[in-house]
Amino acid sequence: MISIIKTRKHSDSGESAAPRRRFLKTAVTGAALAGAMLFGAGQAQAATTWKIQSVWDAGTVGYTLFEEWCNSIKEKSNGELIFKPYPAKAVAADNNALFDAVRNGVLQGMNPFTLYWSGKIPASVFLTSYPAGPDQPAQWDTMFYSLGLLEKTREIYKKYGLFYVGPIQHDANIIHSKKPVNSLDDLKGMKIRLPGGMVAEVFQQFGVSSVSLPGSDIFPALEKGTIDAADFVGPAVNYELGFSQVTKYILFGPPGVMSIYQPVDLMDLTVNLRAWNALDPKLQQLVEDELRIYSQKHYLTIQKRNVEAMEKFKADGNTVTRLSQEDLQKFRRAAIPIWYEWANKDEDAKAVFQLELDYMMNDLVGYVSKEDLEAAKKEM
Repeated sequence: MISIIKTRKHSDSGESAAPRRRFLKTAVTGAALAGAMLFGAGQAQAATTWKIQSVWDAGTVGYTLFEEWCNSIKEKSNGELIFKPYPAKAVAADNNALFDAVRNGVLQGMNPFTLYWSGKIPASVFLTSYPAGPDQPAQWDTMFYSLGLLEKTREIYKKYGLFYVGPIQHDANIIHSKKPVNSLDDLKGMKIRLPGGMVAEVFQQFGVSSVSLPGSDIFPALEKGTIDAADFVGPAVNYELGFSQVTKYILFGPPGVMSIYQPVDLMDLTVNLRAWNALDPKLQQLVEDELRIYSQKHYLTIQKRNVEAMEKFKADGNTVTRLSQEDLQKFRRAAIPIWYEWANKDEDAKAVFQLELDYMMNDLVGYVSKEDLEAAKKEM
């Protein structure tokens, strides 16, 4: 027995041992190489790239913020998801083309103002601020994230092959005027650049002649005096557009309310439904969570710029005028019949509006009373 054991020991340390070591070394090296290749291949397969076009022009604060957010997604997803941002008109030439490009998968996502789709999706007129509706950003977040508005919106967008990821808080729209407006009565006879649809319809109730102009035409129209006043976005952007040079007054609502007609102009992130459904659930959750963070950052950055811009307007000799709380209530009563006209365009619009009306009538908010509705019915 002893000799047999010695013989086997000698044999293991001799000629047969070397090939075995070479075999094991080769096997380990090969396995490591194969593992690295598989790991690399796994990364390549997991990486998903989405092309997303914003309605912000390149170089604006809005696009800079959006671009930074998109670029952050790669790191936050550990390289599994990449957002490639594009400014306005880079892929889709206009808003109609943008809507279709996302539906058809030419783009995987878009960053529009939600109101743009009121002609295609009537309910969208109630998915952002409307005349004398909810006028605080927190109220919109409450409706979307606590009262079912997000789920209802997604249900509506699904019919169009789209997935509504969530709202993005932007700003209020304000009016710059050549003459002071201290009450709704002062609006009578004025020619004002306004967005169409519901906003123009309500202002017309107060004797305003509304004019539709693209943003690039507002400054020359004010300069030439072909319009008396103009609505556009918030103070930061409007100052950069030179409005302080061609107007003297800025119209706000009561203290704490910048605008009574478009107080919370929401944007959103909407993506192709097939692209969303193909995304891993953990990445879907990441996008939803990061969008809510981005919404806050976007809003707060714009507000900081607004504070700075108001000092510049003041230095240029511009004066703020305000409508009263009584004017706001009068404006709301004029708007209510028009709310119903838009709500009756289809069942989805009606459902969204009812959700918001219930919230506005809740004592926590108290914007609308039964008496307001009774008075509106008499005018309808």
